[in-house]
Amino acid sequence: MKKLISILLAAVLALCLLLGCLAGCGANKTPALETEALACIHEPEFGGVYIENTIDDFNARGFAYGDSVTVTFSNGYVLDDLPYYNGYYTVTGEPLLVAYPGYDYIKAAINNGDDLWTVAGLDESCTAVIALKTRGAYLDIQEARDIHYEDDRSLFDSDEVFANFRGVSVGNLKENTLYRSASPCDNQHNRAPYVDSLIAQAGVQYIVDLADNEEKIAGYLAKEDFASPYFLSLYENGQVIPLALNMNYGSDEFKEKVVRGLCAMAAHDGPYLVHCTEGKDRTGFFCALLEAFAGATYDEIAADYMLTYDNYYGITKESDPAKYETIQKSLLVPMLQSIAGAETDVENADLAACAETYLLDAGMTQAQLDALRAQLTAA
Repeated sequence: MKKLISILLAAVLALCLLLGCLAGCGANKTPALETEALACIHEPEFGGVYIENTIDDFNARGFAYGDSVTVTFSNGYVLDDLPYYNGYYTVTGEPLLVAYPGYDYIKAAINNGDDLWTVAGLDESCTAVIALKTRGAYLDIQEARDIHYEDDRSLFDSDEVFANFRGVSVGNLKENTLYRSASPCDNQHNRAPYVDSLIAQAGVQYIVDLADNEEKIAGYLAKEDFASPYFLSLYENGQVIPLALNMNYGSDEFKEKVVRGLCAMAAHDGPYLVHCTEGKDRTGFFCALLEAFAGATYDEIAADYMLTYDNYYGITKESDPAKYETIQKSLLVPMLQSIAGAETDVENADLAACAETYLLDAGMTQAQLDALRAQLTAA
């Protein structure tokens, strides 16, 4: 009898341990979290899909930056194990769900890639359901790349730093000929009047506007806070070319617009200003290409590119070497590889030759290249 009782007690204990283990395992599982079907809206400028839920409302449901999610569209297209970030932190060509500050809704997109709306075969009738897959799966990347800047001039050391304005004279570029900055016309970050004053002082004669089209510029001019008279004078005199460039720098459309902007520079006298909205991504690519074309080394191009991250975020090689290195390797290197070739060691490549080949392949003639070189570089 005692033996039977001992066996029964052992069985009960084993069962309790098993149930406890199962309960513990269950506690470690990602909790169920799923939206209802949400409307999809095409975002054609950069290519992607707004999913009709505001950032605040989506986060209030329980989703958090760094989570892994699954997005299932009603036409059957699925994006599984998708990182959810508050910025474009995936590598070029990889998809993500992004809650970029200022967006009306969360957005599914392919970072610097093809238009997800087209890739997924969506139309206006499509909806999307978003489900949490793994809590915090990409939190390490989110925390490393999550950087923000302020729009208050008093927090910056100078007008130039606030406006992300500077002359570019690396390689063989002429002094006081090429400038880059935030937008002189789009005042959403309170920087346009400062840029306008600086380009007037620099005597800029031609502007390559990478961010806008004619319609968007007309909208800025109509706003009550528009205060950029120098930009307006150039624009009304035909000395601004608006290219409305997206960031899919591997696409034919991107290359065609870059060539259009460079040919316009070759046909007009400088000094020149190149800008997008922040003077960071599209401007970063355009200037890196020009710098390479003018014979700048990788280190020179990288130093100019990273000045933007010092101006906006105070990130330098000395202040935050890990972020400095991450930004350079994950953003600038892929840009240069799109110019020089995907497998190219851009730190040691002949970037001038790569840039010339890129531009010829993109549609520029040798005569146009020679005219551009004459405008920008020292003899």
